[in-house]
Amino acid sequence: MFMRFHQFRQRENGQALVEMALVLPVLILIIFGIVEFGRIMNTYLIVTNAAREGARHGVVGGTDADIRDAVINNAYTLDPAKITVTISPAGSRTRGAPLTVQVSYSLDIIAPLIGVITGNPYIVTASTTMRVE
Repeated sequence: MFMRFHQFRQRENGQALVEMALVLPVLILIIFGIVEFGRIMNTYLIVTNAAREGARHGVVGGTDADIRDAVINNAYTLDPAKITVTISPAGSRTRGAPLTVQVSYSLDIIAPLIGVITGNPYIVTASTTMRVE
């Protein structure tokens, strides 16, 4: 009886290895997803703040160039070449009219499989509307 149990036990040596081989790709995909979600969320917060600061500069009398500079200065951790600023209305603004500043950033996804799911690059966009003072 003991001999049969011992022989059965010897045949289970690779069980943990097989289970790990099945679970490890899913676990790595989940970890990559969490990391990329964190990067996207961080970029979204930076872009939102930059749009808010740009709109604030615009409503207190700043020019379009001042608005763009404020956006770039407040998004200093991002690559300025990938930032797109849209100002509406462009040029002169009348008191009491709304000013909308939209900021878009093209974020490159690092993880290969996550880039297929979300699209690579992932476009992060934020918009802020304020009344001209």
